[in-house]
Amino acid sequence: MPVPQNSEQISRFSMREEVYNTLLRWIMEGVLLPGEKILDKDLASRLGVSRTPVREALRRLEDKELIVSSANRWTRVAEVSFEEPERIYPIIWTLEELALTQVFHDITAADIKQMKSINKMMKKAVQEKDPVKTSWADVEFHRVYIEKTNNCHLVSILNDLKVKYRRVEMTYFSGSDYATHSLSEHDNILTALEDKDLQKALEQIRLNWQNSLARIRAIGEKQKEIN
Repeated sequence: MPVPQNSEQISRFSMREEVYNTLLRWIMEGVLLPGEKILDKDLASRLGVSRTPVREALRRLEDKELIVSSANRWTRVAEVSFEEPERIYPIIWTLEELALTQVFHDITAADIKQMKSINKMMKKAVQEKDPVKTSWADVEFHRVYIEKTNNCHLVSILNDLKVKYRRVEMTYFSGSDYATHSLSEHDNILTALEDKDLQKALEQIRLNWQNSLARIRAIGEKQKEIN
């Protein structure tokens, strides 16, 4: 016989996901700062839920190395180090090149139009000095061709890496002019796509990430000089 629907279970699941996604967003966007000590009861109160879904969310975030804890002592947002982008950026640009190679001949004029529109939103966010919207638009620009792969494993891996990437941006790039350079680099990617030049597009994607990594290194060198 048909399995009866259970709205209560669906509601509980939805709440757990909402709590998890909210905390994930707060970590990505710097609402919860690297190194900040957090208490499940405070988060539960802020979210208007019990401590159980908060504890579940924190365990999931710890599995993704976004939260660190010491049993029965403290729970903190994981720090962001200059070594992090050195590890993750090469993986990101390699997987993005793979994604574009797989879908290059399926890229449509509508896809390119969408990417141009996202780049305009990013430019507006830069002008408004809104690092959260800038970072979001940057990720969405690349997401257009990544999701066309319909490869759930590739998409999932890149989504997890992009969470860490956005934390790096919010920690080290907030207030800098990095996004202005990234806008120009996005334009170069679009030009290559319009010209139907796969090798050029792959080169520009790699350069976008490599240049971003170089900008982080420059910030790191400046901080070393100050310290």
